[in-house]
Amino acid sequence: MSERRLYLDKGVGEQRGVVTLDGRPERLLIARDGEAQALQVGARHRARVRKVEPQLGSAFLELAGGAEAMLDFKPDARPVQGASLEVEIRAEPRRGKLALARALGPSDGPPQLLAPPPGLKAQLTAFAPGVKVTEGPSAREMADEAEAEALASVHPLPGGGSVAIEPTRALTAVDIDVGERQGQETKRVARQANLAALGAAARLLRLKGLGGIVVFDLVGRGHDGAALTEAARAAFRPDNPGVAIGPISRFGTLELLIPRRTRPIAEILCTEDGRLTPRSLAQRLIREAEREAAADPGGRLLLACAPAVAQAAEPLVEALTGRIGARVELASDPGLKEDDLRVRRR
Repeated sequence: MSERRLYLDKGVGEQRGVVTLDGRPERLLIARDGEAQALQVGARHRARVRKVEPQLGSAFLELAGGAEAMLDFKPDARPVQGASLEVEIRAEPRRGKLALARALGPSDGPPQLLAPPPGLKAQLTAFAPGVKVTEGPSAREMADEAEAEALASVHPLPGGGSVAIEPTRALTAVDIDVGERQGQETKRVARQANLAALGAAARLLRLKGLGGIVVFDLVGRGHDGAALTEAARAAFRPDNPGVAIGPISRFGTLELLIPRRTRPIAEILCTEDGRLTPRSLAQRLIREAEREAAADPGGRLLLACAPAVAQAAEPLVEALTGRIGARVELASDPGLKEDDLRVRRR
């Protein structure tokens, strides 16, 4: 029977929540100070219908502060342009894509945020009701592990082999590699690798916050379609409602449709070209400073980093000073690369 545990890392400037499945990170939630919550899942708004596109079955909504979202509608529930609706965010925005909302009913008045999304702790406990949320050093360690795995592309499979997960604008490709997986019968080895990959990829896709069309490039030929489909149903059951599984194609691929709900972790942590953002690097710098401060409670610390990272780190250093006292100095060094983060005891 699968076991889920919950972790909450309360860092300086951000909180990170982790859900684990049988000891491995399954979901990573990140809430940063200063970042808008209005477009997160669960936020409720009074919105104005700005434009209706009947051919697409969609409407563009104006939210408070000039934010936008899209609303899909059925032919018999077409909204009226200019009307006010109460809506709830059901899928967060992604690069080049608006947030998606669902209509709760008619409303009256200008666009307004009616209720923020649930807090991080409430979001965590919704995944495993009744499970205690662990905080402290073990939560920090688990959040670091979850972040590293969420940003990796190639992941080992239990028993050998690997699975590579590569998102594109149109879909997410999952490539299965048998590698050094042992076995006397090739077909059985391929079947075991495919089954292991379905379970591992389901967890990893949830961890990475990926959804939409997912295409598995299965290993081998002559697949047991019924067994693989049943394994996919079980592996992706936590993503319901909304999961759809297609038949295995003659090219040996299995397609799934997984609902998109949260923003992909890579979009939160990285730039479009895959590098960590200055804010993400600043958060790592502050976490390392916290570790050094705990190891030397009375010592002073010098933090050195590239100018863009230093700019992002300034308010975090102020917050850290409030926790450990005025013993941290931040130095902006143009000679350092952005990912060169240095913490030194003085």
